[in-house]
Amino acid sequence: MLVIINNSGESNYRSKKNKLFLGLVILLSLLTISPVVLIIYKLIAKGIHQINLSFFTETAPDTLAAMTAINNGEIIPGGILNGITGTLFMVTLASFMAIPIGIMIGIFLYENTEKKYAAIIRDISDIMQGIPSIVLGLIAYLWIVKNVTNGFSALAGAVALTIMMLPLIIRSTEETLKMIPQSIKEAGFALGVPYHKVMLRVLIPSSLSGLLTGILLAISRVLGETAPLLLTALGSPIVNLNIDKPTSAVPLLIWDFYNDPNMVDLIWSSSLFLMGFVLTLNLISKRIAAKRT
Repeated sequence: MLVIINNSGESNYRSKKNKLFLGLVILLSLLTISPVVLIIYKLIAKGIHQINLSFFTETAPDTLAAMTAINNGEIIPGGILNGITGTLFMVTLASFMAIPIGIMIGIFLYENTEKKYAAIIRDISDIMQGIPSIVLGLIAYLWIVKNVTNGFSALAGAVALTIMMLPLIIRSTEETLKMIPQSIKEAGFALGVPYHKVMLRVLIPSSLSGLLTGILLAISRVLGETAPLLLTALGSPIVNLNIDKPTSAVPLLIWDFYNDPNMVDLIWSSSLFLMGFVLTLNLISKRIAAKRT
């Protein structure tokens, strides 16, 4: 006796249920990303008209020049050259300090996982990630501004950014090295290669993609910081590349523009530039990592 079971009704029910849940997931995803899309749209719409050659080649204007331009219906003259150069200067100084120190500490934690000192350093690194940036700026103020440069300076700002970058670089280095197969390191030792060469020529190149990601995240985090720089670099109306003098930065200029109602247009343009700069760093890092792997 042949029995034919018709499951077409159940199949249709499952198909409709799958489509319903798929549509719900798509709707919730769109709702989730919509604030980001709206923010980016607002930045572009409000800030693009101020982006021109002088925006990158001239320093920030004064209130009178901005007020005059607004009353005449013109674009605000000047730009953020002092902020761009100051940001690049301090971030470069911070990178020179934070990257080698962070990678070396990360290697130490990777090689001494079970040791007491490694656990202490790891805990300190985790705690530092949760400390408010203004507290780190206060530490740099008391350490550098008051006792080293005896005044606000690019060095103090770079030290504050270094302290902020270190935890991310340390933890990303350790976690990246843990993903490298142990057999790669053992193969280097089996060939009689010294320990430092195994690290420099085997492990670090093998984990370069992860290291670049951690470094990029650290740089991206400090690029938009304002509070620690207010306590250390202070700001400057001119382009300054002197390590022991006050220096401006893009976030500091945004704060200055925010306190002046005539500079509102420059707030949007500066924020748009900062967002584009971080995006460019991400794209460059991914290209470099893809070539190395």
